[in-house]
Amino acid sequence: MYYRALTEFLMVLEKHGELCRITRPVDPHLEITEIAVRAVREQKPALLFENVKGSRYSLAINVYASEKRIELALGTHPEQLGEEILQYVERFNPPTLKTLWHERRFLKRLISIRPHFVSGGVAQEVVEKKPTLSDLPIQTCWPKDGGKFITQGQVITYHPRTWRRNVGVYRMHVFDERTTGMHWQIQKGGGFHFSVAENLNQSLEVAVALGTSPALYFASVAALPEDIDEVIFASFLQNRPVSMTCAKTLSIHVPADAEIILEGIVSPHMRRLEGPFGDHFGHYSTVAEFPVFQLTAITHRRSPIYPATVVGIPPMEDKFVGDATQQILSPLIKVFFHEVNKIWAYYEAGFHNLLVAAVNVRYKKEAMKTACGILGMGQLSLTKCLILVSSSIDPRNWRSVLREIRDNFIPECDLTFLSHVPIDTLDFTSGTSELGSKIIIDATRKLYRQPIHRERKKLSNLEQKVRELDSRITAARCMEDCMLIVQCEKDGRSIVETLVSHPELQGCPIVVAVSSDINVNDDENVLWGIFTRFDCTRDIVVTEKMFVGCMPVYKGVLGIDATLKQGYPEPLKMDPNVIQRVNEYWDSLWKNR
Repeated sequence: MYYRALTEFLMVLEKHGELCRITRPVDPHLEITEIAVRAVREQKPALLFENVKGSRYSLAINVYASEKRIELALGTHPEQLGEEILQYVERFNPPTLKTLWHERRFLKRLISIRPHFVSGGVAQEVVEKKPTLSDLPIQTCWPKDGGKFITQGQVITYHPRTWRRNVGVYRMHVFDERTTGMHWQIQKGGGFHFSVAENLNQSLEVAVALGTSPALYFASVAALPEDIDEVIFASFLQNRPVSMTCAKTLSIHVPADAEIILEGIVSPHMRRLEGPFGDHFGHYSTVAEFPVFQLTAITHRRSPIYPATVVGIPPMEDKFVGDATQQILSPLIKVFFHEVNKIWAYYEAGFHNLLVAAVNVRYKKEAMKTACGILGMGQLSLTKCLILVSSSIDPRNWRSVLREIRDNFIPECDLTFLSHVPIDTLDFTSGTSELGSKIIIDATRKLYRQPIHRERKKLSNLEQKVRELDSRITAARCMEDCMLIVQCEKDGRSIVETLVSHPELQGCPIVVAVSSDINVNDDENVLWGIFTRFDCTRDIVVTEKMFVGCMPVYKGVLGIDATLKQGYPEPLKMDPNVIQRVNEYWDSLWKNR
């Protein structure tokens, strides 16, 4: 499928009953967020707000918040697209004359995907004489956000020396009508470009495209290898070149068909405090210094549509976007690690916090060799928890993963910690920005030992017994005779230390304490509540630990204190007054559908 920009895609969504136009006045301060979040959870269509208070522009949100909309955007299921890309790579390894002949259509497609340069474009139909961000319907997403944030800007930069291009989606905290923050996190292409420019004491030219083609948006979000051009990859996805044109006040190129283009510079050695912001970990990110974007021009279509998204406690729109991009790219892991069948990052855990890899183990500890390789690759290196299972297991099936841990995991042989290593910028659990720890759990079936046979009858009674063992526990649940989850108001560390040492729990592989805001019977909420709230080396305990020489050895039950701790940012909650206001007209939004 080929769409030049957001407007064309929204027309297709409306034709398929996947778009709802909202004409009543809505406030971009919190109200749009409340509507959008509910719409995702109730599986409502994408939303086009045509009457946003304080702005003359319409706002589109939840555009990619369903599997059907993802398929309409890509023209096929993302998993199928990923397999096709892998097949092309494998067929050309090695390239032969026979292969080149049989794949001539594919070669023609590759040759034709270089960007198409045009003189002007609809993105420059209007050039604002007095550019100001105040005209845009920019949201304040959550009550304790630091202000308004542009949430779906595709930030275009060029390497100051090599002129290689990068397009990435980074949030932009609006400071005033001409300046914003530029949230370049660790291992982000735009941040690398700025680092080079700053070392050269140069300003970096930056363009922000709002409302591009779906293909370019997915390419911008995807964790492509460094120096892979997102514009070329988008051209490949849509099987047609992306049209680019010269910016009005910059020397770089911008998408000619976008809804809106913001042009500006990021000056060297300039920082401002950015945040807080309710991010996709479901908490407010902490305030920190980031580079500053200074606006020089705004161009747009005659009737542009402003794109937006909301992130927070899952599920949100990023669930569908993130899953789609990993379905497209994850099959390529086989190019680097032939033994890996599939990998899967869990949206419930904020993607980087939990990755499962299904590995075909051909010799002793091959899975651990693979784990070390995965944790050294691009953005996969930001993974906090890596679980390895056998190649026949679907890594997307959390219950199957737990059963593999139950049957194949022994801490003294299969547990590895890595400390003082890079972690996601948004991870607040270590207390040190961008540095923390990782854990590797090897739950593959071992060539050199038999599966573990645990007393499952005993384990099935844990939910009843555990509250008798400790009165501080308010609820409990045992998943797949493997993970005992206990809910408590406070004293999570103390409770975990008590449980991992209790004789009645020695057959249970993992014990986890979660806070009272987590519903232990909701799998999605449990995964979020666990994997966003602990640091591997600070908050994990075991029944017994010792050193053999300089090698740490762990035995017994693995305990995780995943409760809220002093210094953690608040979980996201909407203002009750906004909830009540939306309650009053919620049903009327959908009456004409």
